Amino acid sequence: MIRPCTNADFDAILAIINDGAQAYRGIIPADRWKEPYMPADELRHEIASGVSFSGAEAGGSLVGVMGVQPVDDVILIRHAYVQTNLQQRGVGSELLTHLVSNAPRPVLIGTWKTASWALRFYEKHGFGLVEGDEKNRLLNRYWDIPERQVETSVVMADPRAQAEIVQKDLPPREDGDDGIDIFNL
Repeated sequence: MIRPCTNADFDAILAIINDGAQAYRGIIPADRWKEPYMPADELRHEIASGVSFSGAEAGGSLVGVMGVQPVDDVILIRHAYVQTNLQQRGVGSELLTHLVSNAPRPVLIGTWKTASWALRFYEKHGFGLVEGDEKNRLLNRYWDIPERQVETSVVMADPRAQAEIVQKDLPPREDGDDGIDIFNL
């Protein structure tokens, strides 16, 4: 069962994030890893910044969490984690499908470029990979992350975001610029 998380779920959300994040140990750059992966103060900051979590419940306990954060004209999927012992059993798919189907705006996801299983997971759910300068533009526009994380991440875009947000093959402007940044006009 998917349900909105409440303040009473804070400890469970934190535990699931830090347990589920173990899949990234040794995959993401060592300078981006920390123990715990997400300290409690960081989770509080994320929630205060507008991330609201939904959880997958089994047997009366949360077993997976995924956040959404409205930012300007998009919805970001943030902090998607499933308990290690339940990964690859459909919990993440159930959460993602629920959140995307209820998203009132295009959806973007940022993830580590070296997490190949995460890229395959999001592609399986209709998200397209955004790389290069456009990836950097989107990460700098919609996320508040350090430059090093921008360098080591990718963006995945749902079909609405691919059609409405991601700039594709814009012709060069006559003044020699390589495109128009529609968000900075």
